[in-house]
Amino acid sequence: MTTTAFAVDPAALQQTVTTVLGPLAKRVDLSVGEVTVTVAPDNYLAAAKALRDAPGCRFEQLLDLCGVDYSGYGNGEWDGPRYAVVSHLLSVSLNQRVRLKVFLADDDLPVVDSVTPLWNSANWFEREAFDLYGIVFEGHSDLRRILTDYGFIGHPFRKDFPVSGYTEMRYDAERQRVIYQPVTIEPREITPRIIREDNYGELQ
Repeated sequence: MTTTAFAVDPAALQQTVTTVLGPLAKRVDLSVGEVTVTVAPDNYLAAAKALRDAPGCRFEQLLDLCGVDYSGYGNGEWDGPRYAVVSHLLSVSLNQRVRLKVFLADDDLPVVDSVTPLWNSANWFEREAFDLYGIVFEGHSDLRRILTDYGFIGHPFRKDFPVSGYTEMRYDAERQRVIYQPVTIEPREITPRIIREDNYGELQ
């Protein structure tokens, strides 16, 4: 027995989503068999609710949600908003998927509505995006860091965040406790080491 990746033709799904969302969607794209919906921040929560509840959509599950930093996209030629939130939704009942993308208006303080009222699985995903990118999800009931320490300063996945970080921790034997201090590692260029066998490239 063979199975197909899509129970619904992607072009038909694109049309259904376009009809359901109407003016809530800025664009609905179809590429390599995948439908991507882009919405404005003000319409994000309403569009997500429509995708969950509309009869032709019924995306009951949120599989993933992540932040994206576009500051280095296109070799620096990107001139749109710096931060985006991307979600992947699944309809178990209709065997179809869609990607929901929202670009955030303020590069200095990226804020968007939380979708935790719609999908409980967004809880830890949004905390991760907050921790690593500094994206604030309004309406999230417990928006704390989840991967770094609560006292950590900065957001590690921002492309302007130094690889070595800003602070380091070590155990101080005299004080008999862990202390935090400014990073003592000198920044340096990391050049990959190339190891070749003897007589590499020589004709035998």
